[in-house]
Amino acid sequence: MPKMFVSIDGVVIKEVQLTKDRTTLGRRPYNDIVIDNLAVSGEHAVLQMSGADVFLEDLNSTNGTYVNGKAIKKQQLQNGDTVEIGKYKIKFVVDGVPDNREKTTVINSGAVEPAPAPPSAASAASAASAAPLKAAIKVMSGPAAGREVALFKVVTTIGKPGVAVASITRRAHGYVVALVEGTTKPTVNGSAVGTDGVDLFHGDVIELAGTKMQFLQQ
Repeated sequence: MPKMFVSIDGVVIKEVQLTKDRTTLGRRPYNDIVIDNLAVSGEHAVLQMSGADVFLEDLNSTNGTYVNGKAIKKQQLQNGDTVEIGKYKIKFVVDGVPDNREKTTVINSGAVEPAPAPPSAASAASAASAAPLKAAIKVMSGPAAGREVALFKVVTTIGKPGVAVASITRRAHGYVVALVEGTTKPTVNGSAVGTDGVDLFHGDVIELAGTKMQFLQQ
C-alpha cells in the first residue's frame, strides 16, 4: 500500500496510508490529510488512485503544489517522490518498491528510509528479537516539539541528509546511537558521537542537525 509521510523541518509528524480512491489534502478539518497551516489552502490537493497508480492534482491552491521542487497541476507520483506544500514535505512511499532517490529525513520508527546502518545492525536484529525493549524519542525543539515517536524497529534513522544522519539501533543490552553520514556529528548530552556509536540511557538528550531529542526508555 502506498503511504504519505508528512514532515516539517526534517521531522515526520504524520503518516497516512492511502486506502481510498480519492484522498483529499488541505487545511480544513474534513480533509483526509489535514495540515493546519495558513500556507495550505482549505482544499489544497487531491490524491487519486487508479489501480496501482497514484495521481496528485493541485486544486487551484493559493501557494501551489510542488513535486521534487517543480510546480505541478496534475502528475503521477513515483515511489520516493517528495511533495512540497508551503514548509511541509510529504514523502510518497510504496512498500516493496526500491527507492533510488535521495534519502529524506525520517524520525519515524515505522518508516525507516533506506540508509547505511552501522556494521553491527545485522547482528543486532537477531539479538534484539530476544530483548523486547520499549523506547521512544521525544522531540524537544522545533515545530514538532513535544511529539514522541516509538522505537519499535531494529534500526531507526534520524537527521537531515547532506548535513548529518544518525541511526538508533536496538541491541540485546539496549539502544545505541551512531553517526551514519555527514560532517556534523550528533551529540549525546553535549558529547560528540562518531560511527562507533554510544549507548543511550533514559533521559539522554540527543542533538542532531539543529534538533534536540530526548531518549526515553521503560
